[in-house]
Amino acid sequence: MPPDPTLRACSYCNKYYKRQGFRTHEKACRKQIEQQREDIELARDIRHVSGMASSVSQPEVDDIQIRYHPNSGRPMQVHHFEDYRCGPGAPVVSPTIDPEPWRPFRTRIDFEVAELAHEAALTHEQIDRLIRLIHRSRCELFTLRNHKDVRNTWDAASYKLTPFTKEEVVVPFRGVDQTFQFYHRSLWDWAIDLLQDPEVGPHFVFDAQQLSKFDGEKFVRFIHEPWTANMFWEYQSKIPADAKPLAFILYADKAKLSSFGRAKGYPVVARCANLPTAIRNGEGLGGGRVVGWLPIVKEDKKHSGKPAFVNFKNTVWHTSFLKLLACLVPLSKLGSSVKCWDDIVRIFYPIILILSADYEEQVVMALIRGLMGKFPCPICLVPREELSKISNVHRLRTSVDAKALRARARESTTLEVREQILSSESLRDVDNSFDTMEHTDVFRALSFDKLHFNDEGNFDHLWTELQKWIADSGRQAAVQIDNLQVFFLFESFPRWRNLNHFDQVVSVSFSDGTKYEDISKLIVFAAHNVFQRDVDPHVYLLLRCIRSYVELNMYASLEVHTEDTIRDGRNTLSKFAELMDIYIKDTADLSEKSWNFPKIHLSAHLFDDIEAKGVTRNYNTKPNEKMHGPLKDAYQDRTNFKNFAEQILRYNHDSLIAEYIRSKVDCLDTQNLSLSDLPDLSEADELELTEPTDTQHFSLGSRQATRSFADIEVDNIGNPAFDRFRIKLNEFLNRAFAANNIPYPDGRRVRLTADDMITEFRFIKVNYESLVDWRVSTDYLRCSPMFHGSPRYDCVIIQAETGAIFAKLLLVFTCTVGNVQYPIALTLPYDQPVGAHLRKDKDFKFWRVKAKPRASAECFSVQSIIRGCVLAEDGTRPNEFLVVDTTDTDMFLRMEEIRTETGYR
Repeated sequence: MPPDPTLRACSYCNKYYKRQGFRTHEKACRKQIEQQREDIELARDIRHVSGMASSVSQPEVDDIQIRYHPNSGRPMQVHHFEDYRCGPGAPVVSPTIDPEPWRPFRTRIDFEVAELAHEAALTHEQIDRLIRLIHRSRCELFTLRNHKDVRNTWDAASYKLTPFTKEEVVVPFRGVDQTFQFYHRSLWDWAIDLLQDPEVGPHFVFDAQQLSKFDGEKFVRFIHEPWTANMFWEYQSKIPADAKPLAFILYADKAKLSSFGRAKGYPVVARCANLPTAIRNGEGLGGGRVVGWLPIVKEDKKHSGKPAFVNFKNTVWHTSFLKLLACLVPLSKLGSSVKCWDDIVRIFYPIILILSADYEEQVVMALIRGLMGKFPCPICLVPREELSKISNVHRLRTSVDAKALRARARESTTLEVREQILSSESLRDVDNSFDTMEHTDVFRALSFDKLHFNDEGNFDHLWTELQKWIADSGRQAAVQIDNLQVFFLFESFPRWRNLNHFDQVVSVSFSDGTKYEDISKLIVFAAHNVFQRDVDPHVYLLLRCIRSYVELNMYASLEVHTEDTIRDGRNTLSKFAELMDIYIKDTADLSEKSWNFPKIHLSAHLFDDIEAKGVTRNYNTKPNEKMHGPLKDAYQDRTNFKNFAEQILRYNHDSLIAEYIRSKVDCLDTQNLSLSDLPDLSEADELELTEPTDTQHFSLGSRQATRSFADIEVDNIGNPAFDRFRIKLNEFLNRAFAANNIPYPDGRRVRLTADDMITEFRFIKVNYESLVDWRVSTDYLRCSPMFHGSPRYDCVIIQAETGAIFAKLLLVFTCTVGNVQYPIALTLPYDQPVGAHLRKDKDFKFWRVKAKPRASAECFSVQSIIRGCVLAEDGTRPNEFLVVDTTDTDMFLRMEEIRTETGYR
């Protein structure tokens, strides 16, 4: 049983003690832990001197093995799991803090006022008015005079980080030179900004790693970040042994800036693959950065769609991109030394490791002919008519082969022969800008885009197909599904964090990939009772295809992949391909739809990409497309809608400078606080944690007034779950005390009376270790008669004496026994036998549970809650529920583990 929450938990031994004498214990415990750490470090030093490469001599379950690239000069290491963290830690030595980081702003308040005006998008006149008001009542030196002074200071500050430059791009079309403006930052200088920054620099990872986790018998490799995958390792093997890879992730796509899409921009976003995902995909200085603004060629009615004009547009794109890459091209061959944040000079060789783009943009990057070409895939040479045959394997494209084919085509004597040669692999007669980069293969850099290939791609097609079947079945089916959806989501299906809910979906189309993803997770649970295997075999088969697709998408979403999950993912891909082959064959005479579209085929390359470049969040376009929003806002608020590219990019760069200065000011404040305002140890001992730490499993919230058992029982008359409530609780506490060797108060068994008091809580924050990335994840659970206008009683997985069970929260409370408070949950267990498995449960991989009668409600310690879950009621079978295993990746793997353990897959 967990002790009273009012007791203090020692952060060193994780045991609980009364406040009296707590400081003395904690100081002694801390001293003991420090001594143990010193002993461990001494032992490691001795082993190192003895020539031992690993820090753990005999591996234990979950130990992490790190094998560094041979060129790193670092020996293989083995760490105990609790000592390992995915990604680099914080810098050991605090960076030097600039005492005046706001410069060239003359004072701190000058910067903060300019920052506020920038964030609020104030007009010139509003800035002048604000400054006049501040001058009338100021308590520290404020020197800005007007908007012009603010603008001049922003311009002076712009050189703190790599600014934009403008170049002309000249490309001939039909004998006439066409000129375009191209804005870009130096990619190399931008990377140096990061390498030399004392906050971002320590997080860089320069050497390829192969990571493995010990499962009790062998080390199983796992992959997450780019440097843990194969391409990073291969590239480090190709450059000099004393050099380090500097890997770039580049994204490009058109962005609608105006409401109706008439005004468009064409941003290029860069991220550094040497930085951890949390930083690289975050919003700070180390996150994604707009580094280019490609020209958009206006359509010409006279020439649009013709091969010459299409080639012209592609030439403009690659000529512009070549200017962006120009600073990296010589360095990719010769390398360059950089003095980094830690004053160490390192030699770097840049590579374009990942290209993040939707299919249309990948066609441009690869210079293939797209949907109308004989071979529409940018990765391999699959014929157009075989795109739906996902299991078939085809020859991969390479930059070397494409370059040789273009050269051979240009040697031909006639345009007709040239066209035949190029069309044999669906290539365009345009030089590829990426070919100038040493060791960069554009076809290997192109990556699986989960957002556009799956969420807005494969599921879009599957969803449209299901909508067609529903329409053909008549309005009654559509109404039935939507009614089930309403019941399913708002009566039985609780609202769940990070999951959209819909009141009806059958007739609605969404362009939002997140909403498509959420519909895909729920639709099979909503429709499985509408279409029967014998009555509606084709729709039933389509639902099986959708379910298989959802499983595939869950594997695509994993934040960490192991050898086992990649194997299981490939098996799921094969199953999806098999079901789709059957469906396409069975409905060939009933539908005119062609399933030969590129996005369904691109799934064939998913797991190859994961092994080569890490998990899909390394190259998903979703973080990049989020950056379109601020660009659109800048267009609306900070431009005169004419020649807006330069105005948007100036505002974008000002935002970067403001963010940079703000981070330095915050560092200065933190340093000053640590020097002057940090409480001493006795004061720190009295501070209370407001957030649960990694070692705290749960915290309770939404506290209600203290009430007696008598009041609780009166309020719940007629509710069988509360029959004998106090007696059940007494029995539970006595069993728990005995099982956990907790002394009975005054030596007597627990016997709570009707006048004893309990305190109800309607919110639980549960921390648990994710099965996906082994980090701490958090569920926010509700147990409330009224939450946002509706009752909300979430379901949970509980560790019971007989194993893990599913249950529904009915009441969460604390009660006092002796002088100790115990957190308890009254739950309705879902562990009744469900009988023989249904055929559809096997077809859809449903995990079915059955609720006990409400009179069988049981008490459990809140500590025994493993995590929250979602259970969907099966309206055709009383008291039976389906476990929704698609809410998140941990739940998906957890249910796969349960199926494997029970032999039911």
